Parts: sequence; structure tokens; C-alpha cells
Amino acid sequence: MPETLNLNYYYGNEADQYSFYRIPKILLTDRRYKGVSLEAKVLYGLLLDRMGLSARNGWLDDNGRVFLYFTQEEVMAMLDCGKDKATKLFRELEGIGLVERKKQGQGHPARIYVKNFILEPEHSAPVQTAENQQSRPLDSAAVKTAEKPQSARRKTSGQECGISAPNNTDINKTEKSDTDLSITPPAPSAVSSPAGKRAPRRMGLDEMESYRELILENIDYDILLERNP
Repeated sequence: MPETLNLNYYYGNEADQYSFYRIPKILLTDRRYKGVSLEAKVLYGLLLDRMGLSARNGWLDDNGRVFLYFTQEEVMAMLDCGKDKATKLFRELEGIGLVERKKQGQGHPARIYVKNFILEPEHSAPVQTAENQQSRPLDSAAVKTAEKPQSARRKTSGQECGISAPNNTDINKTEKSDTDLSITPPAPSAVSSPAGKRAPRRMGLDEMESYRELILENIDYDILLERNP
């Protein structure tokens, strides 16, 4: 475990007087960089710092791209690692596309191009709305199990059939009941109407039966008179 150092505090803006190696925040926050090791991200920050120096020195290729030199020995010294580790970190940055190395021949260090770390924003799935949803017919199972009433596709008939399909309903057959049992029309009865006139009234069954018996008795009496004048 390293020895604890007796360090002083920062006061005011004292931290601004020092220089720092910069590691872009996006390397730590964007999920597309999550597979890159922390040591490789530190190495990328060292290469960014060296690229600023190369740009000031005019180290540009024929296409105006800035390049730099950063040997494995320098990586080993700054990150306190072995040669295999330094090689692995360079390959990790090349694999993700943050660094591109071009060999310059035997005895010359490779040119290193540091790529821009800015990424295009990820496109999320489009939100389904009432405008972009296309209507489609529902099968019978969807209609039966839907929580809200939904319309099913209407079955179509042939072109020769011009009559719409009837509703599938049960119709109860009813018989008309003859409630008037008398053989004679009912006699008018005095019932007051709203206009003050007397309107006919229907007789009850008992009253009609009595009236019919009275008629029959009169008929029988007339017949007897005809036979016995």
C-alpha cells in the first residue's frame, strides 16, 4: 500500500494554474464505450494531449490530418506497465476505432491518428401514434377477448348477391288473441269524453252474457207468439 502523503488543500481558483490530462466524459457515460477498459481510456487522454502539441508543431499529412508519435516505451513509462500491456491497450483503442496506426517502415515509429470521439446520437424506436398506426382487421379471437368493444371485419358476399346479410336474431312467434267473446257488437255506454260528449263504453263479460240471454228470451217469446196467435 502506498504511503499517505501530507498534501495541502485547494483555495479559490488555485486548481486552474495546473495542467491536466483530459479524458472525454462520453468515454465514461456512453454505453457504446462501456467495453473499453479504463486504462485504454487513460491512454486515449494521453494521446489527445500529445495531438494538441503536434497540431501546434504543424505535423499534418497531405490531407491535412493531424498525426503524432507515441511509442510503446512511452506508454510503458507513463502507465507503469509492461510491453505486452502497452501493445494490448493500443490494439483495444484500434479495435473500437478511437486510434489508427500506420507503419512507416523498418526503424521508424508508426504514425498515430487520434480519431474524433464524438458519436452520432442513437435513434430510438418510433412512437406508435394514432396517425402512423395502420388499421388492420381483427380476427375472431381478438374480438372476443378484447377489453373494449372492437369491430370485426364484415364477411363479404359475392357480387351477384345485392342484399345485405340479415341480423341473426331470434323472433318469437306470437298468436293474436281474440279477447271479444260476444257474438254481438257491444252496446254503447255513457262515458264522458274530454269534450263533454258521451263516448261509447265496452261491456264486461258478465254484462254481455246477461244481455245475450235477454235477447234469446225475446226471440223465443216472439216465436211462441207466431205459433200461438
